[in-house]
Amino acid sequence: MSGQPGSKQRDPADPVAPPNILTDPHAGYAHLREQAAACPMRSLDGSLMWVVGRHEGVRSVLTDPRFANDPASVPGGSAPRMQVNAMRKLGLAEDLIPYLADTLLDSDGESHSRLRRLVSPAFTARRMLALRPRIERLTDELLDAMAAHAEDGVADFLSLFAYPLPITVICELVGVPSADRPAWLRWTHALSFDQEHLDETIGPLVEYTHALVDRRRSRPADDLISELIRARDGDRLTDRELVTMVLSLVIAGHDTTANFIANSVWALLTHPDQLALIRAEPELMPQAVQELLRWCGPVLVSRMRYVTQDADLGWAAFQAGDAVMAALSGANQDPREFAEADRLDVTRQHENRGEAHVSFGAGPHYCLGAALARHEAEIALNRLFARWPGLSLAVRPEELNWQPVSGMRKLERLPLRLDWGPVA
Repeated sequence: MSGQPGSKQRDPADPVAPPNILTDPHAGYAHLREQAAACPMRSLDGSLMWVVGRHEGVRSVLTDPRFANDPASVPGGSAPRMQVNAMRKLGLAEDLIPYLADTLLDSDGESHSRLRRLVSPAFTARRMLALRPRIERLTDELLDAMAAHAEDGVADFLSLFAYPLPITVICELVGVPSADRPAWLRWTHALSFDQEHLDETIGPLVEYTHALVDRRRSRPADDLISELIRARDGDRLTDRELVTMVLSLVIAGHDTTANFIANSVWALLTHPDQLALIRAEPELMPQAVQELLRWCGPVLVSRMRYVTQDADLGWAAFQAGDAVMAALSGANQDPREFAEADRLDVTRQHENRGEAHVSFGAGPHYCLGAALARHEAEIALNRLFARWPGLSLAVRPEELNWQPVSGMRKLERLPLRLDWGPVA
């Protein structure tokens, strides 16, 4: 097949090496997107995978049932377990791997439906709306604390606000006692920043969560863990399923939200015209959050999908056993879908109903916590910019360090100058 830009699919014998995939991932995934509708690449373990980066293709991969999350869904077990191989390379003990590799996100079909039915009642739009007053109080408390910790008017937004807010909210929802939340913040922070010592973090997390489940069996509370223990949907959740569910919800429910809120603050402070629009019309915030999700969402790629049967989609053809990764970043900034796609525009309207971006995925694995993340971001951004009208970056934008993490776009720190003065 042709390897020229605009072609449907490149020759798998000619894997693409995109430029700056870690240092400038948006440019890297844009390069892949414009090479072909499906580009072959080598994964971290050296195996071949296909990268799909155009909006149409990404939505197809995320919604077509022939693209499975679990490689065991492929007949004959021909697909490699890339995620497991990566964990082994990081030195994670074999008995701990299932807690990260056999989650709701890694299941398909009835197994996935069963697990999702059990947990989804905790994330309904109604329940998320009921959480808003609590999120508002937590936001105000954390902003107070950030001001108290500021040195010469400068505070690190990531460590003092962006990480503590979502971890506190998700821990309350799940049922982690308040006295234990500082430990969870340390553990989850280590998962984000120190993956070379994965064993030292996952081991204590698994041990603690097993003990918490045991406590909730004898002393139920008004929380998700107790609900999951009481629930009966087919077979009751096993202890390992319960612990895995709690870990995946807490890990997924804080890291991406924390980095999205931080990325959004960076984006608005470096685009003062867009921030001015929101200040002038605060009711724009929900729409602005959707645009920020499109423009600077932290999750750049989907989990690997595995083709369960030969699939010719017109724009590309795949064989059973192929590993396919959807480049969310490429789709979110695809000029075929969005006019002036690389421009941040908080007033952007899309002709189709629903979310135009794919930052929360699509299809059966659409993010359970999407509504919660949106509420947290709206509240955090509204209150942050209202409290400090003259808020600014404490360093030049080019001095900020982005973590060289595959598949994610997140800052190491975000130092802000807390200025109460009027906007210049």
